[in-house]
Order: sequence, then structure tokens, then C-alpha cells
Amino acid sequence: MAGRTDPYLNFNFHVEIDAIIVGGFSDVSGLEVEMTVEEYEEGGVNTHPHRLPGRFEYPNIVLTRGLTDYGGFWSWIERVRSESVPRKNVSIYLLDAGGTQRWGWEARDAYPVKWSGPELQADGSAVALETVELAHGGLSKMAGFPR
Repeated sequence: MAGRTDPYLNFNFHVEIDAIIVGGFSDVSGLEVEMTVEEYEEGGVNTHPHRLPGRFEYPNIVLTRGLTDYGGFWSWIERVRSESVPRKNVSIYLLDAGGTQRWGWEARDAYPVKWSGPELQADGSAVALETVELAHGGLSKMAGFPR
């Protein structure tokens, strides 16, 4: 079975914002790229519309993690609300079982558009979670990946 490659597990990853690891996250979603398709109906061609490539769209990236004493996300939201919109590069790395970075994606010029705090329940025992949603200027695979 030489050359066998098993798929990577999706629970082993870390997130960097402006080249700084900002802690462990329980969930990252929004790693998507989708091209829109424009339909053009040409006179005399009654069998089908022409389907032409459009522009790429990138959904927001959503980061979820346990609420900690780190207030960086809240500070970032506050700056967006009161001043300018500070944009940062966000890197997401998928690690193998040994902790080596195997895949990497970068969202350029990201900024927070939504912050959600924990749902507080007196009878619950779940971890308090915060969620940050980031708009960005495009998602790309980082150079040198996969390794």
C-alpha cells in the first residue's frame, strides 16, 4: 500500500490574525469560494441560454470559541464602530496528527461584521461561546500548501 494518503481530520487547526495565533477555536466555517454564473439569452438560440462565468463571491468567515479573558475581538468590533475599519489578514491552518501545518488558507483584509456572546442559562453546564463573523476581500490557498 505504498503511496496511501488518508484524509485529514477536521478538528486539528489553528487561526492566526496578523500572524499571531489568537487561541483555540471550536469551529471555523465559511471557507468557500463560489463563482456566479450569468445567463445570456441569444436571439435565435431557443434550446438553451448561454452560461457565462461571472465574479467570485466569498461568504463571511465565522469563528467560534470558548469565551476567555482575551478581549481582542471585542476591541476590534469597538474600533470598527467608533473609528475606521481596521482590516487584518486571517490565516487558517489545518494540522496533521503530529501538529504539522498541512493546508493553509488566507482571508485578506478581514474585518468583523458581527460578534455574538454566549447564551447564558442558569441550569446549563456548557462552555460559554463567543462567535465572530468576518467579512473579507477574498480567500486564497496559502503558497506551499498542501505539504
